[in-house]
Amino acid sequence: MHDRSPLAPEKFPKLPDIEGVRLATARAQYKSWDRADLLLGEFSEGTVVAGLTTTSKCPSPEVEWCRAALAGGKARALVVNAGNSNAFTGRRGQAACEAILDAVAGELGVAREEIFLASTGVIGVPLPEDKAKDGLRQAFSKLSVGSDASWLHAASTIMTTDTFAKGAGATAVVGDRTVAVVGIAKGSGMIAPDMATMLAFVFTDAAVSPAYLKTMLAAAADLSFHAITVDSDTSTSDTLLAFATGAAKNAEITGPDSPGADALQAALTQVCRDLAQQVVRDGEGAQKLIAVNVEGATDDASAKRIALSIANSPLVKTAVAGEDANWGRVVMAVGKAGEPADRDRLSVRFGDTVVAKEGMVVDGYDEAPVAAHLKGQEIEIGVNIGLGQGRATVWTCDLTHGYISINADYRS
Repeated sequence: MHDRSPLAPEKFPKLPDIEGVRLATARAQYKSWDRADLLLGEFSEGTVVAGLTTTSKCPSPEVEWCRAALAGGKARALVVNAGNSNAFTGRRGQAACEAILDAVAGELGVAREEIFLASTGVIGVPLPEDKAKDGLRQAFSKLSVGSDASWLHAASTIMTTDTFAKGAGATAVVGDRTVAVVGIAKGSGMIAPDMATMLAFVFTDAAVSPAYLKTMLAAAADLSFHAITVDSDTSTSDTLLAFATGAAKNAEITGPDSPGADALQAALTQVCRDLAQQVVRDGEGAQKLIAVNVEGATDDASAKRIALSIANSPLVKTAVAGEDANWGRVVMAVGKAGEPADRDRLSVRFGDTVVAKEGMVVDGYDEAPVAAHLKGQEIEIGVNIGLGQGRATVWTCDLTHGYISINADYRS
């Protein structure tokens, strides 16, 4: 375990229980560590599910299973393994998934198609089937005596190179009911979600149709998990799943005109954005959180591509790490994005200080306030393209020697 990120929240939030969700953790010992590394979730009958998975063309068998199972829209169980991604492991990896599905289906008496799987960790090493089965036996025994894991314990169990557990919660008023939304996530490196290694699981007691839950989750992801990057690398295992138990007994939300739909969407987006920003705050070796705000692009999609170009630039990220107000690197990143831009309309700012506009440095530019801003832990880079109304915000972190150290030693 590496030192806790200096950008970490002071403490794990106090999160409410979600009726219809039971959790248990176990020590499958996928790696030689003294901690729980298998999470089992059991959901009440009637729970619906929606999800997004990696766009990687080399996904794990767990991702492929989730893709197929999501079509059914129902969920009764979740198994998450930490320390081994089981990706690129051929028939042995697939066999491990099958063994987990059979064990859970047999013990809980649920259909295999209602069981969801996720694994995270080293690529290319088959998930040890015997360790998975042993871990599940431990977890089943805990469920049987009602020993549910806390959200903190659950979030800690799914970590790999993370330095802190990630959780978030929100509430919403839906009709005459107050519903809760709780999420946990893991992620620190290999983060550039194209759906970050990233896993995220969101739970709510709201009643919502599977189809509309998928619509809501996709909208929330676009403003959160799709708007973060640590190192521009998209994992083989990225999975975002949302489970809705319906225990709040509100009138089912089936579309944008359903009572409380906007409130639930806001709560879901708040939880996803909080988790996504925590992932960036835990970026491997990160010392600074960077918000990249782009406006004035031809449209929102163009603004987002420009923002990602800036956020993924090693030169921009190392300049921030060195507290160097090198705005020329920002201009470089805008220019390479392949999006409409006009040098003579472009402006760049750090924090509240405009440093360049109309194709050149501003008259009387004083670097002192910019230098002061860059000494902080939360940095803002603002760019106005000057061509339209498109805008987007992307979050990233600086690139330090710590990132190299962590990843050079990842398997040792």
